[in-house]
Amino acid sequence: MSHDDPTVDLVLLARLQGGADDALAVLYDRHGAAAYGLAVRLTASAEMAEEVVQEAFLALWRRSETYRADRGTVRSWLLTVVRNRAIDAIRARDGRPRSGPALPRPVALDDVILVASDDPEAEALRAVEGEVVRGALAELPREQREVVQMAYFGGLTYPEVAAATGIPLGTVKSRMRLALERLRILVGQRLSA
Repeated sequence: MSHDDPTVDLVLLARLQGGADDALAVLYDRHGAAAYGLAVRLTASAEMAEEVVQEAFLALWRRSETYRADRGTVRSWLLTVVRNRAIDAIRARDGRPRSGPALPRPVALDDVILVASDDPEAEALRAVEGEVVRGALAELPREQREVVQMAYFGGLTYPEVAAATGIPLGTVKSRMRLALERLRILVGQRLSA
């Protein structure tokens, strides 16, 4: 089974929803390495990454009916769940005292979150621009949207996207270039309208 065939994942997800627990094992075989790689990158902890991936696949098993094909592939959905679980784990870890040897620390989430502006007009403009970008992203072809989501929202590098999707690095770069060009045009059209 090819990792880059999203229809296989849809069939597996349908089987999982129908009670075929073995479908979860196949989904793990297909996407576990990418999920773990993302979790390690975000948490900087192998142990925490294992817990995050386990929780993400458990969520997939329990809540597979929440998947929406119009928002991306099963793989990108799963990696988004991993990202969200990793952020939760980091916040929980940073909220309690550490014991044992110090772990390598990823960038603190508070350093990434933008500070609220004193200019409400600028905040409103950013919110509108965010909606415009999300709308434009939804208009991209699925293949382009997936690489953008994995790179920008999943935090993966181009080689990691290639490994996660099973497509060549050159194809990832081409899809990303085409997607960004199309997004620039769509966003420009929407903002000037």
